[in-house]
Amino acid sequence: MESKYFSLGNPDKNRLVNIIRIMFGAVCISVAIFWLIFNTKAIENKISLWLTIIFLAGFGFYQIWAGIGKADRFIIVTRDKISLKKYIFLAPVDIPATETSKIEFFPLKVNFFLKSGKKIKLRFGTTYYEANENIIDELSGYAEENKIITEIIEDKL
Repeated sequence: MESKYFSLGNPDKNRLVNIIRIMFGAVCISVAIFWLIFNTKAIENKISLWLTIIFLAGFGFYQIWAGIGKADRFIIVTRDKISLKKYIFLAPVDIPATETSKIEFFPLKVNFFLKSGKKIKLRFGTTYYEANENIIDELSGYAEENKIITEIIEDKL
């Protein structure tokens, strides 16, 4: 089984959008620095000024981070492990097949139970439903190949 990569967000990669994100992030950080330098003495309410500066700088950093491709969320399924990156600022988590005791499939999430007692949740969005089905199919094949117990649970309203 070769390595299969699945995006957990927008699967379309557009170079123009990434360039615009980087430029917009740089503008946000520039405005935050401008406000920090020139408006700290002019505004009486310092709390709103600092919240504005922190928000602009954080949002600008996120836009640059996403523009260079570091904010991608993904799952990679190989023969003997699963690499899962759920959070944009954290490194991927490796889930070896030898450490996995059970996988539960829900319509919009998957739970991985490790032999150490730890549970890792993977939540899907509702926008890219076809990608969710492909991920679930691949994880089912992975579990069957590695003899991992699976359980399909249907949510009832």
